[in-house]
Amino acid sequence: MQYGLNHVWSQGDEVTHAIALILAIMSVLSWAVIFFKGAQLVHFRRQSRIAERHFWQATELDAALQTFGRPVPGNPYVELVAAGREAHEGHGAYNLVDVLSPDQWLRRSLGIALEEQFARLSRGLGVLASVGSTAPFVGLFGTVWGIYHALLAIGVAGQSSLGQVSGPVGESLVMTAAGLAVAIPAVLGYNAIARGNKGVAARLKRFCHDLHAFLMSGETRRPSARPGVATASAQPAFKKIQVN
Repeated sequence: MQYGLNHVWSQGDEVTHAIALILAIMSVLSWAVIFFKGAQLVHFRRQSRIAERHFWQATELDAALQTFGRPVPGNPYVELVAAGREAHEGHGAYNLVDVLSPDQWLRRSLGIALEEQFARLSRGLGVLASVGSTAPFVGLFGTVWGIYHALLAIGVAGQSSLGQVSGPVGESLVMTAAGLAVAIPAVLGYNAIARGNKGVAARLKRFCHDLHAFLMSGETRRPSARPGVATASAQPAFKKIQVN
């Protein structure tokens, strides 16, 4: 008697086929999310470096936006600047002068825009969390179902030798291995992406605070070439940047 994955598929019923297809779909979805979110993190980190090194060196806000290159939908820094500029220039248009001060209105608008960026960062993580937590149990259910039918077939045949039992049972355990093979990359990918999102979120929050201070005062501190490292050529220097 021959054993293997082909034998498991050919001898399996509709439930076995459905479980295998579900695991395959889970695997495709998790890897798609991992690759997409990984590319997104790389893009966000590149924009973070531009914001830290070049954005605040420009003399006008429009020129500063051009340091990010060709406008690309989904750039969090450009969207934060757009939200801040709209709130700064259109405060009086919302009839909230007597309710919120310009500082409060700008802080509120930037906070909403920042929360939207955080929500965008977390998109897709639910898929990885769901796959990582459910795939082992889906595979285990396939194993239990396969063992159940294998034992029924052995009982009907009236043969209970070790050779007759070990083959079908071993094939059924393939479902458990398949469930783990789907779940482990999803869990590792979730942890890696969540850790990367924390770093991007911290940089976005720092940029948002700097943008708020700039829009309210028109002055900004020129960052050093290496953030966090003070050098003789990177002493605190203040300059005016035109908003218009």
